[in-house]
Amino acid sequence: MQKEYKLSPARLKELTEELVYMKTVREKEISDQIKEARSFGDLSENSEYDEAKNEQGKLYSRIAEVENILAHAVVIDDSEIPTDRVSVGSRVVVTDLDAGETEEYQIVGSQEADPMNGRISEESPFGKGLVGGRIGQEVSIEVPAGIIKYRIDNIQK
Repeated sequence: MQKEYKLSPARLKELTEELVYMKTVREKEISDQIKEARSFGDLSENSEYDEAKNEQGKLYSRIAEVENILAHAVVIDDSEIPTDRVSVGSRVVVTDLDAGETEEYQIVGSQEADPMNGRISEESPFGKGLVGGRIGQEVSIEVPAGIIKYRIDNIQK
């Protein structure tokens, strides 16, 4: 069974635009680089040619990756996000019960995770610990340093 990729409508649009750019503009640019490098002569000692071919390989790999994500994407609709329990798309306010610090996070699919900006993947240990939780519930998250306990204070769309 293929993995599903949970995406926001905005991320779906970004990936679709990236795919179009790679298949039209970027692919042609790399093709032109290869043609130019071929004109330099002996391919066995032509670093420009090798670099252009490596770039082409990376591009085709990324195209395949994005196509796979889009083929198995599940778009998270804001209207389907519950406010009584934590799910993908939820904004969650939690309190670290040991430190007493309150923080806000958004639970997102793995393709949109950005922990430094408060966007936590549903597949991360923290995300897994929060998903399904309700307001007032205490959850224990196992991290390399031990177990951290959080209380869910608020859930929003």
